[in-house]
Amino acid sequence: MKTPGKVLSAFRRDARFLIATHINPDGDAIGSSVALACALEAIGKKVLVYDRDPVPKIYRFMPGHGKFRTDIRNMLKSDPVLVLLDCNAPDRAGLEGFSFRSSIVIDHHETESDFGDIRWIRKDAAATGLLIHYLIKALGVALTRDMAENLYTAISVDTGTFRYSNTTAGVLTASAELVKAGAEPNVIAESLYETWDYKRFRLFLLSMNTLEKKNGIAITRVTREMFRKTGTKPEDTEQFSNFPRKIDSVKMSAMFRELGGNQWKASLRAKGAVNVAAIAETFGGGGHRNAAGYKTEGDFACVRRALLQAVRKLEGDKKT
Repeated sequence: MKTPGKVLSAFRRDARFLIATHINPDGDAIGSSVALACALEAIGKKVLVYDRDPVPKIYRFMPGHGKFRTDIRNMLKSDPVLVLLDCNAPDRAGLEGFSFRSSIVIDHHETESDFGDIRWIRKDAAATGLLIHYLIKALGVALTRDMAENLYTAISVDTGTFRYSNTTAGVLTASAELVKAGAEPNVIAESLYETWDYKRFRLFLLSMNTLEKKNGIAITRVTREMFRKTGTKPEDTEQFSNFPRKIDSVKMSAMFRELGGNQWKASLRAKGAVNVAAIAETFGGGGHRNAAGYKTEGDFACVRRALLQAVRKLEGDKKT
């Protein structure tokens, strides 16, 4: 995959960068941001890394995660170039109301905005981490072990550890290069999937006990009372929405997390032909074909009904 010349020129020309990614960062967002920061620092650039939300506990095994800061105001004093990773609209990163000298966007989501002076958006890429891997190579920077571990984690998360349909020959080739550079697949997989604490597992059980299935759609929820009862946090729900998709008769999984004030965050996961990015977009959200999300308001019965109606409408539109 060729890296656009404008992207390379911008990174070689400018001296100060602010890397930002979407709120509630996942493994792809974190790994891409840290790896790019390390690469730019290796060629003498000044780099700041921002996310509105702290790095979730599950991803704190990733080397360099401490680079993230959650207060952006002091970061703007040096007038850096904004690099928006793994999303392509400022509001996805909590950057509404801030202005920047210039901006670069690198992303792979299906839902797209027109933000960015320079934009490299590849909807066919399995992960933003894959794009950053190609970018680092194009910059002529040698991959370090830390970069490799971050990028391998990024690609692993967005390919379901190489189980999803976006696992291409290119993905496996890049991943092999990252292993050669020091990434350890077994250690990363264990850190991602086999290190839950007991409190989180209790939350998972409570959530799965809400499971209902209708027309091939599995619906679960996590309430604020469940968090209180188990002493857990919203970040502890990472990966919960993937589990109901394992049911052979399920084509889509939807997990609703209660935010308070009658608001919910929906996390959608699909397999097969269902495009959950299109469903999420009808509610003002977005994402990938097989993984997307949105925020909504109403009592649970209403938001559940609205989702089912949106799926039926999308399937009906396909038939006409």
